[in-house]
Amino acid sequence: MKPFKFKEFTVHQDKTAMKIGTDAVLLGAWCDLNNYPDTILDIGSGTGVISLMLAQRCNATTIEAIEIDELAYEQSVENFERSDWGDRLFCYHGDFNELIEEIQEEEETYDLIISNPPFYTDDYKSEDESRNKARFSESLPFNQLIEGTSKILSNQGIFAIIIPFKEEQNFVDLAKENNLHLKRVCHVKGNSNTEIKRSLLEFTLEENKPIKEELVIEKERHQYTDAYINLTKGFYLKM
Repeated sequence: MKPFKFKEFTVHQDKTAMKIGTDAVLLGAWCDLNNYPDTILDIGSGTGVISLMLAQRCNATTIEAIEIDELAYEQSVENFERSDWGDRLFCYHGDFNELIEEIQEEEETYDLIISNPPFYTDDYKSEDESRNKARFSESLPFNQLIEGTSKILSNQGIFAIIIPFKEEQNFVDLAKENNLHLKRVCHVKGNSNTEIKRSLLEFTLEENKPIKEELVIEKERHQYTDAYINLTKGFYLKM
């Protein structure tokens, strides 16, 4: 598997089951950094691409990632070390729930918590165990992700996530039960004639009126919309 070259960094993906995909790049480019986060947590780092994108986009002192799969963890560490921002990027190998306990004991919080979570909840499973772990939500169910995040998000912090559109209402309701309120939502469509495929969501601990957006990726096959180009041109080589 060839490394994926972005404008300012390269992502090696030979070890991890889940390769670079549009979801991660969308989330890394879309999430709001206007609150100038100083501490960031990337839950389920995979190749580490989202953490690397955030390191490129902002001056956060500490960008931490957690990954349960050993090979993906190794891949993230490798990609962090090879980047220009290795001194700000850290990856931990372990379980999210255990990390929450440690963070709470140290009374730490994060200004931005971000996740491109495993969300293929269908009955289908592949024979590849690490791919299953990366793709299926049972390794970190949404309720655990939301509950844990609500405990370690700073008062003015943002929680950003990408999920299937069909899961959106359920996720928003679960978040509200944990005092996380929808701040911004972007519905993503492959092209203007297709159904909404993904929901990009941002939550805060403060109640607010959500900002609603829509993003269409392609005008036609491999002809990208201006909105998608503007969002991702800081990263993709050919944009």
